Amino acid sequence: MTTSSWTSGYISEVAYTAGFYRELTPAILDLAALAKSVTAQPATGPFAMCELGCGRGVSTNVLAAANPHGVFHATDFNPTHIAEARALAAAGGMKNVQFSDSSFAEFLEDPSLPQFDIIALHGILSWISAANRATIVAFIARHLKPGGLAYVSYNCMPGWGAAAPLRRLIAEFASLRSGSPLNRFEKSIEAISRLKEANARYFQASPAVGERLEKMKSQNKNYLVHEFLNQDWNPFYHKDVAAEMAEAKLTFLGSAHLLDHVDALNLTEAQRTFLNEIEDPELRETTRDYMVNQQFRRDIFVKGAVPLGFFTARERWQEMRFALSIGRPDMPAKVNGSLGEAAMQPEVYGPFLDALASGPKTLHSMQAIPAIAELGWARTIQALLVLVGSGHVHPCLDEKGDARRRESTRRFNRAVMEQARHSHDIQALASPVTGGGVNVDRFEQLFLLARQNKQPDPPALVWQTLSTLGQRLIRDGQAIATPEENLAELRTRYETFADKRLPVLEQLGIA
Repeated sequence: MTTSSWTSGYISEVAYTAGFYRELTPAILDLAALAKSVTAQPATGPFAMCELGCGRGVSTNVLAAANPHGVFHATDFNPTHIAEARALAAAGGMKNVQFSDSSFAEFLEDPSLPQFDIIALHGILSWISAANRATIVAFIARHLKPGGLAYVSYNCMPGWGAAAPLRRLIAEFASLRSGSPLNRFEKSIEAISRLKEANARYFQASPAVGERLEKMKSQNKNYLVHEFLNQDWNPFYHKDVAAEMAEAKLTFLGSAHLLDHVDALNLTEAQRTFLNEIEDPELRETTRDYMVNQQFRRDIFVKGAVPLGFFTARERWQEMRFALSIGRPDMPAKVNGSLGEAAMQPEVYGPFLDALASGPKTLHSMQAIPAIAELGWARTIQALLVLVGSGHVHPCLDEKGDARRRESTRRFNRAVMEQARHSHDIQALASPVTGGGVNVDRFEQLFLLARQNKQPDPPALVWQTLSTLGQRLIRDGQAIATPEENLAELRTRYETFADKRLPVLEQLGIA
């Protein structure tokens, strides 16, 4: 396989997925810092954020729309990605975001960049060269403010230990094929599936690898091409990443995946005891990865941790607002951790969910509820971390900037919903309440668009859009045949949307 010099071995022919990554949300990062009793730049005040390797720019655009009080910069070496990101920003009328197609080395020397409160790179570190990693560390050292946060996610060991040989084999077989990266990937998977069927002992010794191979056949191929076919691919040990980040004066703060903060969901008592005996923090965190067999980390590093006293941290918790991101009746009874499923006790979580069912509330106001007050401080914080970490509750910005944020998100969301008429790529809208994004699929976006346009029959309008494009709905893996059946399916989906999703989207300021 040959590559042009400007790509540095990174796949550029296939566009990356257009996903929104919740962990990049400033309010989530603030909450993670607060959970560790460390001061962070409040997401409610003016701040500057940078995303390195922003892909198609969806996360940065969503966050810029939901946080008009912030300044956003992002770069990606792929000019197609940046052209798309800029077009979305222009369509959404955003003036607080700038996208660049500079390399990391060029971006490092950009004199127009401010000092940042947050620098984020999601899904980048494991797929770039050592030279580019060093440039990123230099960028963070130069451009992150003292007290600022750096979010870094990456494939890690030991979780990738068994499957790393599979990735190598996929890349090797693909390198011998001709055609597009998508075609080369598919041919590689076909060849390796034949190898598995020939009873290769590697798959017999590692059954989970065979399961991973089968799962790939139904996953997004654009994502898989970027995951497996880039020239550079490195799963890291946390201790090694922490050592690299230390060169930028960063120390590890904690995980942006808030369920990782709840040991009861992830570690046995014996494991917690063992970890507490390890004095070195990087070795302790790396050892924890062995206990849970971690394969992907979402690390937050801080440039100069300023600890919060107990009472100051408690006051900040109490001032924070929270909102449901799922309807109260749809709340699952269990949550998943590394130890498996754990029951969400109704007596602990129910009072929070009942309180938030009527709209966003501060922790201080919820503590007036006897059932919550009786939990005590430690159990209250753990319950909120579980609810936010599982994605069912979201921290919110304060109410003072709601009007400005609603105007910004209204313009942006309208642009995204207009795109949904012909594309399903972007499945997130910006919330002025949370300052983040909310997953909203294409049909829900089209229903919202029809309602905004005051259409009396949203399902009929959506069907008119789909039929004009020659598209059909899928049910049980099969395309629905007749116009009448498609319209009936849309009416059923709209009833569910109006009953379950619309009230939540209204509370989040999206509908």
